[in-house]
Amino acid sequence: MLPTVSVPCPYCGERVELMIDEASDLQRYIEDCPVCCRPMEIAIAFDAGGEVLVSAMRDNDA
Repeated sequence: MLPTVSVPCPYCGERVELMIDEASDLQRYIEDCPVCCRPMEIAIAFDAGGEVLVSAMRDNDA
């Protein structure tokens, strides 16, 4: 099972659970918010210590 993180939607502010694929160093994709259905650009990376760094941005802000 993939680990999950919770981030706020940049549009409506509701928390969204995202699954993290630890096999990939950098991930960037568009996912619709399950609450307001607006497109979020998700960026996932890992720092030198292996900690996950996640950001959710408005699709037009990226």
